[in-house]
Parts: sequence; C-alpha cells; structure tokens
Amino acid sequence: MPKQALEISLDRIDLRILSHLQNNARITNTELADAVGLSPSPCLRRVKALEAHGVLKHYAGIVDAKAVGLPISVFVSVSLNRQEQQGLQDFEETVSDYIEVMECYLMTGSSDYLLRVVVPDLESYERFLTHKLTRINGIANIQSSFALKQVVYKTELPLASED
Repeated sequence: MPKQALEISLDRIDLRILSHLQNNARITNTELADAVGLSPSPCLRRVKALEAHGVLKHYAGIVDAKAVGLPISVFVSVSLNRQEQQGLQDFEETVSDYIEVMECYLMTGSSDYLLRVVVPDLESYERFLTHKLTRINGIANIQSSFALKQVVYKTELPLASED
C-alpha cells in the first residue's frame, strides 16, 4: 500500500525540487542542488524529507505502451449494485490485483468507478472482461470506451514554481 503524504509545508525550493525530479528522476543530487540553488547536503536532506513524508512516493521509468505491445487503452465505467463500504472495498481490492488495470478511480456521477485498462488486442480485452471483471460480485453495469488516440499524457503535476 502506498505511503500517504503527511501534512508538510512546502516552500518554493521544495516545489522546484519536485518539479525537477518529476521531469528527470535520474538527475544527480549535485545537479539538482545546482538547479534549485542549494548546496548538495541541504538539497539531499530536503529530498529525504519529501520521501519520508510521502510527497515523493517512488521513482519510475515511463515505458511506451505501444513499444511493448500494449497499444489498446480502454476506459471502463463500472457501476455497482449497491454502494456499501464492504462492496466498494472488495471491488477495489480485486481490481488492484489485475495487471491490466493501470488506474482506478472512485467516481461521482453515473458510474461508481472508472478504470484505465491496457491490453495488446481486442481478444485480450474480451478475456479480461469475461474472465475477470464480470466475475466480481456486485457489479450492475460495465461500459467500455476504447481510446482511438492519446492526445495528452502527462506525468508531471502542475506545481507552482519560479521556473
């Protein structure tokens, strides 16, 4: 389970550190310190504090889905029969284990959840749907929308900074 961000007051330097790390997590501490106007030791202390408080959750490389044979993105709206705590928790725990599910959001509006699913082809999505998703107890409705083209994809949060 991911560490929850604790209450922490972020100043401009913290935001600049986060902005640089979002853009290039492989930057050295010395390069980062230079970029934000600190010496290396205080910069490293700030990075460690951001990690300890859960603001920096983890570092990752971003892989091109098409390049690794996963060109199909499907947005799946799921409605449950009843919105009671145990049913919500069971659904969330189950879909968290499915490798095809990249994101899952509890929603307001006409559906209870929105999933982003990646698969190599339509047959794989059909298998995911029939062998996994529809077998979860308490589902009332599933609607799938296939992405035709990715127009915008960002991993960087729009942090206020001096840059």
